[in-house]
Amino acid sequence: MRAANAMLRALGGDEVTLVLPLPASTSDISSQIGLADPGVQQVRLAPVVVRTLPAPASGPAQRLELLVSVSSVAGAVEEQGIASAEALFDAALGIEHQGTLFRVESTSTDYFAGIAYLYRVIVVE
Repeated sequence: MRAANAMLRALGGDEVTLVLPLPASTSDISSQIGLADPGVQQVRLAPVVVRTLPAPASGPAQRLELLVSVSSVAGAVEEQGIASAEALFDAALGIEHQGTLFRVESTSTDYFAGIAYLYRVIVVE
């Protein structure tokens, strides 16, 4: 994992922000029926390499591939008390990069010698 972190830093070492919903209060009736917005929390992920993907003719305006370090995602999973990295990305309302909020389209994991070292996250505008 240290080699993956070094590689990502050398290739650009960018940063993205994962936008997650805050847990709703169970005692407030307005939040239970969806009238109150519980808010969001932002979780910083770094190092990340951001690559622009070609957009299909009838597809979204912008597509990006994010190469995210497993160690930074593991820290976010532990901090949020979520079961897995996949659950973390599924729970996300979006990923913010350079002031633009993107929707998570898909995630995959790259392995070396049976150990995860990199997440590939495809996001769309």
